[in-house]
Amino acid sequence: MSSRRAPGLPHVDAVTPAVLVLPGPVSRGETPRLCDEVRALMESTRAGVVVCDVGGLGPPGLAVVDLLARLELTARRAGGRIRLRDPDPALHALLDLVGLRFETERQVEQREPPLGVQEAVEPGDAAL
Repeated sequence: MSSRRAPGLPHVDAVTPAVLVLPGPVSRGETPRLCDEVRALMESTRAGVVVCDVGGLGPPGLAVVDLLARLELTARRAGGRIRLRDPDPALHALLDLVGLRFETERQVEQREPPLGVQEAVEPGDAAL
């Protein structure tokens, strides 16, 4: 009797994060239910990250900021964190304004310019 190994890597288990779609607008009364959903997703997937699709939330406001802060706190208490998918630029600006930083999917990484790159200096420019 011979056994044949399955193709691919046998011991690799890719863990993909669960996705929670946040429909808009979200009322304050829905916050406990959504926090329970984040907690349940963290426990069931054990991925460490729950992706919150915030594209359908509509115009951002302080209620959305409060909801996201509570979801992040719930995820951290469960040993993970949340990641935002498709945030509105206004939501991103509002979160920056109140001092909350969230990881976002497909976010362009901001970097320092490479060393050795200098701007052109025109004759007569004042030295800084």
